[in-house]
Amino acid sequence: MDLELTETQKQLYETCRAFADKELRPHARAWDEAHHFPAEAVAKLKELGLLAVAIPESWGGAGMDNVSYALAMEEVSRGCASTGVIMSVNNSLYCDPVHKWGTDEQKKAWLVPFARGEKLGCFALTEPEAGSDAAAQKTTAARSGDGYVLNGSKNFITNGPNAAAVLVFAMTDKPAGHKGISAFLVPTDAKGFTRGAPDKKLGITASQSCSMFFEDCRVPAANRLGKEGDGFKIAMATLDGGRIGIASQALGIARAAFEEAVAYSKDRKSFGAPIAEHQAIQFMLADMATEIDAARLLIWKAASLKDAGVRHSAESAMAKLYASEMASRVANKALQIHGGYGYLKDFDVERHVRDARITEIYEGTSEIQRLVISAALLKD
Repeated sequence: MDLELTETQKQLYETCRAFADKELRPHARAWDEAHHFPAEAVAKLKELGLLAVAIPESWGGAGMDNVSYALAMEEVSRGCASTGVIMSVNNSLYCDPVHKWGTDEQKKAWLVPFARGEKLGCFALTEPEAGSDAAAQKTTAARSGDGYVLNGSKNFITNGPNAAAVLVFAMTDKPAGHKGISAFLVPTDAKGFTRGAPDKKLGITASQSCSMFFEDCRVPAANRLGKEGDGFKIAMATLDGGRIGIASQALGIARAAFEEAVAYSKDRKSFGAPIAEHQAIQFMLADMATEIDAARLLIWKAASLKDAGVRHSAESAMAKLYASEMASRVANKALQIHGGYGYLKDFDVERHVRDARITEIYEGTSEIQRLVISAALLKD
């Protein structure tokens, strides 16, 4: 693995850093407090080609690699974690599987406008009783004539309130268990499809999520992604890549918290000196910086393996596990360095603590990541 970035990657990094500093950080706190979907930031993501970074240009994407995607996700999330996860879902959980599993006709209809950023997509796997146990799907898709009729519900669907299409997973053959799950592309204006109100969340509040309901919702067979029974395989492969995006989001959150802690420690004085001169603070900063770099290397390794076409389930799980738990540790240390001020909404650090927490849960909890990693270690 080459740790030296290409000129293209460096340029993307600088572009995303400038975008984060100029157009995300100044507004992130207000968006968070108002639970405001950052439509203006999403429009800029479209202009910059960041809604499908690793999708080929021939299908509307930026035509870059997954290391570039990780770099972009880190910087965007450093500026605003909510904007970061909006970007991640469209890239990793919607465009990537449609590109990998879709037919050319499906790509023309269901990928190109989403890769270009003209529309947003989302990924509907989780159900009220099927979170970590993704195989326990209760949503069904019954064959009817030249199509399928979907019935059931999904919840915690990021981008759900703003999406034009949903990649939905449903049971087409219940006795077959996880091998009976299939994937479908459902437009959000389909008859029988409804959305609940946006969820009220602890963090990433500018990124909207919601529950979804399917009541005799008919879709044509042409909307099935892959073969019948491929759904679980599609979902798991998609999450392998999605975890690189969430790890990068966590890294960006940690970077923001760390940079603010460094700046604050130089300004804040106690016992007659800036607190940065106190060894207790210096040791916290040293630990934070070390963990941030370690997470980045894990992320780059997983992204490089994906670019090489090599299976990366364990490596993505390691990156996601470490980066997400690291982000919470770093954000909490940053709040501690800020002292009482860190607990106030006048400072961004309390938002970073809240935003970091979800990265340990969505796209596979830390416990699921440990199962994935241990399964790879113990495989004969």
